[in-house]
Amino acid sequence: MVEDGQRGALFRPIVPNQHARVTYAELLFDLVFVFAVTQISHTLLAQFTPLGALQTTLLFLGVWWVWVYTSWVTNWFNPELTPVRILLFLLMLGGLVLSTSIPKAFESRGLWFAAAYAAMQVGRTLFWVVSTPPTRPLARMNAIRILVWLSVSAVFWIAGGVAEGQPRLIFWAVALAIEYISPAVRFWIPGYGASSVAEWRVEGGHMAERCAGFIIIALGESIVVTGATFADLDWTLATVTAFVSAFIGALAMWWIYFNKGAEAGSEQISRSSEPGRLARLAYTYLHMPIVAGIILSAVANELVLTHPADHSDIKTVLSAIGGPLLFLIGTILFKHTFRRFLQLSHGVGILALGILAWFASGLSPLMLSILTTAILIVVAAWESISLRSGAAEAQSDATSA
Repeated sequence: MVEDGQRGALFRPIVPNQHARVTYAELLFDLVFVFAVTQISHTLLAQFTPLGALQTTLLFLGVWWVWVYTSWVTNWFNPELTPVRILLFLLMLGGLVLSTSIPKAFESRGLWFAAAYAAMQVGRTLFWVVSTPPTRPLARMNAIRILVWLSVSAVFWIAGGVAEGQPRLIFWAVALAIEYISPAVRFWIPGYGASSVAEWRVEGGHMAERCAGFIIIALGESIVVTGATFADLDWTLATVTAFVSAFIGALAMWWIYFNKGAEAGSEQISRSSEPGRLARLAYTYLHMPIVAGIILSAVANELVLTHPADHSDIKTVLSAIGGPLLFLIGTILFKHTFRRFLQLSHGVGILALGILAWFASGLSPLMLSILTTAILIVVAAWESISLRSGAAEAQSDATSA
């Protein structure tokens, strides 16, 4: 969302053919969201009802959106400079308030959550407006557009924080709808119109690395929750098997995302003539189901570990099937943005999970965990073999020519 030309004093220097690295200040900021992801999974586990799932989904969408907006801004501004670092540190403080408020966001801490969220979104964008020099009119106009949209949504966040019960849910749903729709309409406002996607220039490698980092955060949270739960249990054959299955499942998710997807996505966005459009779709929207799937799988792991041999209730089935399903749907769509075809291995995995759902209630949680992990392993291995074979054939054809 910035234009070509001379960069402002606080903006990252763009060096042709050189990848902008993720700074230590950004990594420190991301650590706050390890806590946020943990809070979300624990909140869902404690309130696994239709209403609780809806509320937790809204909280997850808010956490993801405040993180991804910060990633866009730090893609343009240089976190090595003191003013930008101070901004990140203040956002960390707001993120801690936001995260600690999550379990009681729809109870006694609604206003705390709303105030922290609104302050982070509006304050960060106001910094963008103030820090953009007059020599960059398009960047300033885009910042003003975004500030207007986020200020309107902030009104609904605060109104929801003041309200109680169902009105809070409605106000916050409206606020999220405003924020998620705004990039799709290119932040159109009266008088300024809409921004051009061509102006949303990003350093593609940095954006890809930032989102990959969040995937690591979510996977790390899943492993931490699994390990903490396992440590407090009696180590029987069933619990040890459940622990191993959960760990291998997390490794399979890592394999599916990082072995072929993350690097290819980084290369594609770096070469794209419209990196802003690709970043908006692939890294802003399509990463949501990937992260949500990992979080839901963490919930399933805890349920399986604590009751491995019991009957699979609706909570266990929904989380054990829904987690990998969301993850595969997200990854197949993410990879489609740069491969231009739907990965067959992922499609078969989605179909297999759908078939397994029909029989899931008759299986023990442990068996359900083993089968979903097996499906993820097959998807990962199939994709690796097929892409390796395709690359070998392409190289052979090139040599023959």
